[in-house]
Amino acid sequence: MACRLYLALIFSCVYLICLSSQQETGFVYNGFEQADLFIDGIAKILPDGLLQLTNTTELQMGHAFFKKPFDFDPSSSLSFYTHFVCALVPPKLGADGGHGIVFVVSPSIDLSHAYATQYLGVFSNLTNGTSSSHLLAIELDTVKTVEFNELEKPHVGIDLNSPISVESALPSYFSNALGKNISINLLSGEPIQVWVDYDGSFLNVTLAPIEIKKPNQPLISRAINLSEIFQEKMYVGFSSSTGNLLSNHYILGWSFSRRKEQLQSLNLSTLPRVPLPKEEKKKLSPLLIGLVILLVIPVVMVLGGVYWYRRKKYAEVKEWWEKEYGPHRFSYKSLYKATNGFRKDCRVGKGGFGEVYKGTLPGGRHIAVKRLSHDAEQGMKQFVAEVVTMGNLQHRNLVPLLGYCRRKCELLLVSEYMPNGSLDQYLFHEGNPSPSWYQRISILKDIASALSYLHTGTKQVVLHRDIKASNVMLDSEFNGRLGDFGMAKFHDRGTNLSATAAVGTIGYMAPELITMGTSMKTDVYAFGAFLLEVICGRRPVEPELPVGKQYLVKWVYECWKEACLFKTRDPRLGVEFLPEEVEMVLKLGLLCTNAMPESRPAMEQVVQYLNQDLPLPIFSPSTPGIGAFMPVSMEALSAIGVSSVRNSSVSMFVTHTILDGHGR
Repeated sequence: MACRLYLALIFSCVYLICLSSQQETGFVYNGFEQADLFIDGIAKILPDGLLQLTNTTELQMGHAFFKKPFDFDPSSSLSFYTHFVCALVPPKLGADGGHGIVFVVSPSIDLSHAYATQYLGVFSNLTNGTSSSHLLAIELDTVKTVEFNELEKPHVGIDLNSPISVESALPSYFSNALGKNISINLLSGEPIQVWVDYDGSFLNVTLAPIEIKKPNQPLISRAINLSEIFQEKMYVGFSSSTGNLLSNHYILGWSFSRRKEQLQSLNLSTLPRVPLPKEEKKKLSPLLIGLVILLVIPVVMVLGGVYWYRRKKYAEVKEWWEKEYGPHRFSYKSLYKATNGFRKDCRVGKGGFGEVYKGTLPGGRHIAVKRLSHDAEQGMKQFVAEVVTMGNLQHRNLVPLLGYCRRKCELLLVSEYMPNGSLDQYLFHEGNPSPSWYQRISILKDIASALSYLHTGTKQVVLHRDIKASNVMLDSEFNGRLGDFGMAKFHDRGTNLSATAAVGTIGYMAPELITMGTSMKTDVYAFGAFLLEVICGRRPVEPELPVGKQYLVKWVYECWKEACLFKTRDPRLGVEFLPEEVEMVLKLGLLCTNAMPESRPAMEQVVQYLNQDLPLPIFSPSTPGIGAFMPVSMEALSAIGVSSVRNSSVSMFVTHTILDGHGR
């Protein structure tokens, strides 16, 4: 019998322990859609999870309590910790509102005996100050009540069994960064965080805006013995009221725990939003409307004049057929702003056909804008079509052409900006460092690859027709990019290219250009001259030198014939190179400048030679066409209509070519 009683006692103890462990110790609500709350008065939960305690109805109150009481046995710790986010929104922002929000710890969830207005839905004049109330209230009060000896402005207070606060303060928060208190407007309509912490001895109340972490110092700290206030079972919740002054009172989220370490954090980013009042539209008096009209008319006239001026300033030439090229056309206004009005300090180059400016688009992309002049409309459609076609070319060693713009007598070409400028600046300007052998051979490979792509890798054959060091741009990593397609010519594969005017730069122009016109072989010849230019460090034609050295191709050939080819290299190369590689590249330059077009290699082969995937063919100084340099004469160029004669640093072209569109 004693054994049975002993077992029953054990089971009873286990049951009581389990029951105790199931008692509520805390909760968290990030919004109140699924909240298990007791709600009365005009309080309600809105569809988005926002808990609305009161609306803008006079003399009303609303309550919301957690349904289950918490155990506050005086024999154990009476500590509790809570964190909630609230908002007090008057009917009109900036106006007065009332009466406030209260966090309540009460022995009962039935507060129907309480009054609204200054009693905040918690107290009444019948039970005011009686010890039997057993009420703790933390009030955010927005109305001064003289009979309660309240502060002049909205305040925060601790109430024990009475609306007369035992401790109060003006609403503010301690800034950890500034080391001082900063005031808070309770009626701003913005969410406000509130922490109420009681450790069994001190009751701390802390406030902060929604975006601020919990301050290091509380707003109010009061030594309080709540054992005389709390009963064994107490409910926690909120109360709010209105009077003649009104406010929407909201609770956005709430966390509560009897133990500090178990207080769950609110997820502030998921809390429902506070609906702010809409501003009322004011009706204007007829007199005011008349005054506004009198003021508006001259303003409209001024703005119209400014608009007309700006339209004229940014006016562009547009044709109906340009619609199909829309994505490649820039507005003149965007280019004007990108280059700061084409200011001189944005100019980065000037050539035979126009000036080049550096610009920056709104997204931060750097561009180069080349301004060209045009005097006639004939052939412009074909030119724009070919500009757009060039913009569609995709190769890592081509300067990306982004588009164009036409304005009055100007044509503007837009390309990607190359931060290291052109290659000739490093070959011929003493102020810049001389490229190493590795850099030079790498750039030659880049340009050969780009030219091979233009000849064989595109839908149409693209002839560049102006290959030279000044048209080779260097990107941020010093990679070679072939640019300036101002003389480029397109033709369909499998068709014979009709004779076109001789265009190009003296020293790079193949001898057959005058009689046979442009072809892929003339591009190969120009590349050969460019190759020798890079390795020898001098231009293809230099009239100021002695007769035997004026023409680069002829001079290199003569040195090879005299078994001193190696001395033609640029003396600034130093010693970090392979002599046999230098000799191979020089011979390749002579092979590409063979006077007989059919004996020149294709650009695909040139790429293989430079990459040493294919050995150079065997040839000697006596091979027909090698070194047979026949420069295009000034007289011959003048006879076919070249507008001006320039040295090898400047391109030239037939005047009628651009106007008729045949040279594009």
